[in-house]
Amino acid sequence: MSETEAADTVEYEVVVVGGGPAGLTTALYTTRLGHDTAVVDRGGGRAAMMMETHNVIGITEDVSGNEFLETAREQVAEYGATFHRDLVTEVERLEDGRFRVSGNDGEYLTESVVLATGFSDKRPDPPLPRTGRGLHYCLHCDAYMFVDESVYVMGHGESAAHVAMIMLNFTDEVDLLLRGKEPEWSDETDEQLRAHPVDVVEEEIAGMTKGEDGWLESFEFEDGTVREYRGGFPMYGSEYNNDLADQLGCDINDDGTVAVDDHGRTSVDGVVAVGDLVPGHNQIPVAMGQGAKAGIGIHYDLREFPKSLDEIRESGPVATEETPAISPSLREAARAFSLGDD
Repeated sequence: MSETEAADTVEYEVVVVGGGPAGLTTALYTTRLGHDTAVVDRGGGRAAMMMETHNVIGITEDVSGNEFLETAREQVAEYGATFHRDLVTEVERLEDGRFRVSGNDGEYLTESVVLATGFSDKRPDPPLPRTGRGLHYCLHCDAYMFVDESVYVMGHGESAAHVAMIMLNFTDEVDLLLRGKEPEWSDETDEQLRAHPVDVVEEEIAGMTKGEDGWLESFEFEDGTVREYRGGFPMYGSEYNNDLADQLGCDINDDGTVAVDDHGRTSVDGVVAVGDLVPGHNQIPVAMGQGAKAGIGIHYDLREFPKSLDEIRESGPVATEETPAISPSLREAARAFSLGDD
């Protein structure tokens, strides 16, 4: 698959900003449902960081995040979607109701814009093991890896305390590392935590040992003690990439997520948000489900037929030559795909 270069202003029915699992699934559906779709992606993202893929039916764990995403891009492009490698900096609504999506390298006009810009995990200060080799951000994805293993949880807030207790479902060796900070959880959480077999380690980390395979082996603390771990979870929150949603006037929740309905529609007509940017579990299958529902919702909003009775009464019956309501490029891509399947 080759990525096209943005030249001047390009027009689409749907522009998806962000090329993670949610954005790509949305583009898959809108393209296959007959809408000219572009994905504008800066590259990177949380899924690209995965060394292994967990909890995705049909995808084995030896598939890296980059491999998973590349296969998805190739699939979506084969159906006729267009890809632009670009960083979107601004989205604005025009007088005609469409949106101008502006990137560093081009501008894109669209009837519907999909925000799939996700969030960034707040990383603790080093020393830290490599992500995926002892530093893990997804409890639901990776807790299975630590059954009967020694595990740490980093943080000093409510979420850290609760995740430490949750990890007792998988192992009896759980440490909560405050790293020299005072705990900020409530008195009730403190009472609850102290009633569980979790070691609270107050000292800051002074050093780290890793094995030849790159996996974490142990942390050394400032008091000279050494504790061995297979891995663990930093709990320092997230920074939601909601700048574009804010520019457009979308309702944003107190935690920074974008408020959406069951099909990803925001408070602004024509603007959809999916994936880690919206409330819910930050999981690839969840993001893919959101993308599928969003793509179907966009199709309901944009499709030409059936015409309403008011439209028919005003303009008359639909003529055969007006159908099918799919662009020549997508029609050609669909026919080529069908021939290829034969």
